[in-house]
Amino acid sequence: RYGRHDFGQHMLVARQMLEAGVRFVKVTSYGWDTHGDNFNAHATMVPKFDQAFSAMLEDLEASGLLKTTLVICLSEFGRTPRVNSTGGRDHYPNVFSAAVAGGGIKGGRVVGASDKQGAFPAENPKTAQDVLATMYRHLGIDPTKTYDDHQGRPVSILPSGNPVDELFA
Repeated sequence: RYGRHDFGQHMLVARQMLEAGVRFVKVTSYGWDTHGDNFNAHATMVPKFDQAFSAMLEDLEASGLLKTTLVICLSEFGRTPRVNSTGGRDHYPNVFSAAVAGGGIKGGRVVGASDKQGAFPAENPKTAQDVLATMYRHLGIDPTKTYDDHQGRPVSILPSGNPVDELFA
């Protein structure tokens, strides 16, 4: 069900780890950094992702683990709203998307919106730090906490960001 490809097998192992009681699992999928030939690359990558990600959510739901397991899918960067001269999309920090499920999330909602070009936030903007604050809260970590470094200076766990409460309402 997960697919006989690297991402599918990694998601299957991640599910097994969660079933065994592991509290935090990260699955990485490479090759999405398509600065050239974006659309042909995605034509083979997206179906594999859809197969494995949907199987993971279905299995977590069937086992009851989705109630307590927060699943977050995001990348390190958004992508430019314009296609470049080599058919790719470059790094773009102004707009990004994340898919979030489980862990008390009320599903079927969209939080925030971009403008028509996908270039800038237009409504209820969120940051990557907001997504991290949401994850930390789920894990029982106070995102406002600080620790002293070796010289006694306070260092924030997360310098900015607030949990995305709209996901839980």
